[in-house]
Amino acid sequence: MTAVPPPTNVCTLLPLELVDKCIGSRIHIIMKNDKEMVGTLLGFDDFVNMLLDDVTEYENTPEGRRITKLDQILLNGNNITMLVPGGDIPD
Repeated sequence: MTAVPPPTNVCTLLPLELVDKCIGSRIHIIMKNDKEMVGTLLGFDDFVNMLLDDVTEYENTPEGRRITKLDQILLNGNNITMLVPGGDIPD
């Protein structure tokens, strides 16, 4: 059996390279504690700790959805579940 080579036009990015391309743009982050953040990514480190600017935090509580506006926030990479580049939170 002959191995099929990968297509030549495929762009291969490592995960941190993709996050690096998001610096300066809006990003939607889902946290392990069911909080969600939408903000402008200012920077990150090798542990995916992230600094966000102009942040809106969304939290679902028994009383309903709580929305908090923050100037800046530093997120611990251990608590991040998913990143959505360019994403805004759905209503």
